[in-house]
Amino acid sequence: QVQLIESGGGLVQAGGSLRLSCAASGLTFSRYTMAWFRQTPGKEREFVAGVSWRASSTYYADSVKGRFSISRDNAKNVMSLQMISLKPEDTAVYYCGSSGVVVSRLEAEFGFWGQGTQVTVSS
Repeated sequence: QVQLIESGGGLVQAGGSLRLSCAASGLTFSRYTMAWFRQTPGKEREFVAGVSWRASSTYYADSVKGRFSISRDNAKNVMSLQMISLKPEDTAVYYCGSSGVVVSRLEAEFGFWGQGTQVTVSS
């Protein structure tokens, strides 16, 4: 049974930092592209950042470039998202997902999802 468990969300002031983690089990982690998406009420889930199987490629949504950094540790089956200079518009539930497609940013191509972790940025 595949499980993706996010952690690290919380409440932070604008300009602050948070580090999200996603712990994976039940899958061969190193064979999957991993990514973070986020969702606010009434909106579709949107791509935030992704990392390829061997971390040779990382890619970001324009809205977070230069502020967010994605990484993975295949030995520990963990993916992380370091977020700095947070803005109120970053407020959302953040989800980690896994995909068998290389360098994917399409929600439909991610087959497994975590339960999400809430990030709230106050102004």
